[in-house]
Amino acid sequence: MLMEVKNQFKITLLSVKYALVREMLNKTTFITNILFMILNNASFIIQWIVLYSLKDNIGGYTFNQVLLLWGIAASTYGFSHFFFKNAYYLSDTINNGKLDSFLVQPKNVLLSAITNSVETSAIGDFIYGYIMLFIFGFSIKNFILFTFFTICGGFILTSISVILSSLSFWFNKSDIIVDTGNSLMTSLATYPDGIFKGIVKILIYTLIPAGIVNYIPVEIMTEFNINLFLIVIIFTITLISLAFLIFYKGLKRYSSSNLMVARI
Repeated sequence: MLMEVKNQFKITLLSVKYALVREMLNKTTFITNILFMILNNASFIIQWIVLYSLKDNIGGYTFNQVLLLWGIAASTYGFSHFFFKNAYYLSDTINNGKLDSFLVQPKNVLLSAITNSVETSAIGDFIYGYIMLFIFGFSIKNFILFTFFTICGGFILTSISVILSSLSFWFNKSDIIVDTGNSLMTSLATYPDGIFKGIVKILIYTLIPAGIVNYIPVEIMTEFNINLFLIVIIFTITLISLAFLIFYKGLKRYSSSNLMVARI
């Protein structure tokens, strides 16, 4: 079992590596996409500079904490969209019968399907996240925690997309649900959670777990809390397991389109 996991991990990394090599064939476009994404993210900080010039605290967050919040949001997004880009197109893959070529390969179907290509601009998101970390306050402890939360958050974002996309095995037009769910995760992640009240507050820590991905990590990095740290770990493992379970349960209902595309 352990050997199978190790082999699958190697295969997944090779898949990502070859996808990255393909993207780097045009170096100018590759570098430009990264730089423009960093600049695009940085432009949003201007609004916070203006707001914090009028008020010292917004939603319980200082300016540095908002920078950290944006950093975690960007790096988790970058990690997920770089390594698992096709998780966000999985609904289309299922609806159009494009899983055929992955089913005949001696690899994990889900991992093969979501790691077949990379999103170059996501590297810019990832780098931007660490720039925000350096501004917030760099230390070995913060670097390790930030990296850990980036990986956990990336897995959570990917798992949510896989779970929502897997609904396509049962329902038509589920891509609307997928797009809505992914958009909510992204949009809610960049605002202090103190501005949310009532049912919205509950949702961001449950069905739309922006709180687990972004707000709890900020709280832990501001003042370490072992209980919150364990919650992030347990939630990440649970959601990954649920994503695999729902996908493979739905895969039994998959109908082939007889569309065969060669993949390396």
